[in-house]
Amino acid sequence: MFKNHPKGLLLAALSNMGERFGYYIMNAVLALFLCSKFGLSDKTSGLIAAMFLAAIYIMSLVGGIIADRLRNYKGTIASGLVVMALGYVALSVPVLATPQNSGRLLAFTIFALVLIAFGNGLFKGNLQAIVGQMYDNFEADAAKVSPERLKWAQGQRDAGFQIFYVFINVGALAAPFIAPLLRSWWLNVHHLTYNADLPMLCHEYINGNIGNDLSHLQDLAQQVQQAGFQFTDMGSFCQTYLDIFNTGIHYSFIASVVMMLISLAIFWFSKKLFPTPGKKEEVVSQQYTEEEKRTMAAEIKQRMYALFAVLGISVFFWFSFHQNGQSLSFFARDFVNTSTVPPEIWQAVNPFFVIVLTPLIMWLFAYFTKKGNPISTPRKIAIGMGIAGCAYAFLMILSMVNGWPSADTFTAMAPADREALKCGPWVLILTYFFLTLAELFISPLGLSFVSKVAPKHLQGLCQGLWLGATAVGNCLLWVGPLMYDKWPLWECWLVFMLVCLISMTVMLGMVKWLEKVTA
Repeated sequence: MFKNHPKGLLLAALSNMGERFGYYIMNAVLALFLCSKFGLSDKTSGLIAAMFLAAIYIMSLVGGIIADRLRNYKGTIASGLVVMALGYVALSVPVLATPQNSGRLLAFTIFALVLIAFGNGLFKGNLQAIVGQMYDNFEADAAKVSPERLKWAQGQRDAGFQIFYVFINVGALAAPFIAPLLRSWWLNVHHLTYNADLPMLCHEYINGNIGNDLSHLQDLAQQVQQAGFQFTDMGSFCQTYLDIFNTGIHYSFIASVVMMLISLAIFWFSKKLFPTPGKKEEVVSQQYTEEEKRTMAAEIKQRMYALFAVLGISVFFWFSFHQNGQSLSFFARDFVNTSTVPPEIWQAVNPFFVIVLTPLIMWLFAYFTKKGNPISTPRKIAIGMGIAGCAYAFLMILSMVNGWPSADTFTAMAPADREALKCGPWVLILTYFFLTLAELFISPLGLSFVSKVAPKHLQGLCQGLWLGATAVGNCLLWVGPLMYDKWPLWECWLVFMLVCLISMTVMLGMVKWLEKVTA
């Protein structure tokens, strides 16, 4: 797999894999954790999670600027891993949230998320810039051999970023299992079992919002108790269950700390293999004539226009795709029969498909190239938008057929009526299949596109801009849970379908221009 690629690609991918493993442990449970820890509504927890995701990508822009100015990409990356580890350490401290301390505790939790976002910003885009520089050097070496060798080397860049992306998802595949396993283990230690509905009901009881109808809460409380659990009164049970339930999640963040340190070790001991983006360009530029510099400036301007055009389109993809941690997670919890599988586990379906489908996608692209009809990177991105639209078209049609109401209406129904309307897990599997297929046409190839058009002395900044566009899309994520709660489900999915299809149409209209700029 790595034979025809730069030597440092494997180690860069392994370093990124460790960081992503730690990140996805936390991300798999963040929105649901905020609900269970603090009794927040889906809308509020979704808004906090969306702002956190946006901050991660905004900080990547800041991190790129820092690395470009300091010309110290490797030091910036290492610092990012350390800062992230500190954030996860803060998250791992188990403190019971009570009405008296919940405000301060929530503020501390948000501070920990800020640390993680800033550390991620220092790390993520700059590591991608280093991978891009690897391929710049790889192509420069090939150009010394022959024009044919250069053309072959240029064709390896997309494949290299796809390989890099696979390693991200190896970490993401295993991570969602960690938090549910540790949570269930800690519950079992205290003679209790997992129930997704119980934390919310416990918070409602403690806050006095249930009233006199305690039958459902009492039934669930009986179901989760095992032999050896000492039940006293409902108030004590609710406090105990919330404490034990959330402590198990806190312990899972320790695994994130460990993975940050492993990622740091891999990067630190292999950093001599990595290039430093920007340095060579600074020396060579002094040898250009004024006319050559003007020509280069015009070319750079065109490339930056192309970059911003693709960034604008990518905003709408990430707005739709990252619903996997928002409205799609709530959909899995409410409308899908996951009685034997915690909702967080379904986020592992996406990285599973990434790992399985990437070799097939790479073969498909190689096949068309071999036949003399290579698919350009901009056209691949447009195709990905259309595939994402298919995922939401499927959900829209299914919701219309089943007559699913808004989530607020659905959750207010009697438990028996809700169970009768739930669908099987196959719905999530098929949805994530389409979304993952779309992702493989967009995300790794977007990284490759940025590395092609980015000026050598601004590679950290440009990779940060790609992630910044992701941040803008994440800033809009809160709209998903809002529509999910208030609108019939088919209307919610219709919005995402239209966003994807309109983005595809706009992208196809720009394909020839983008192909010319990146030629």
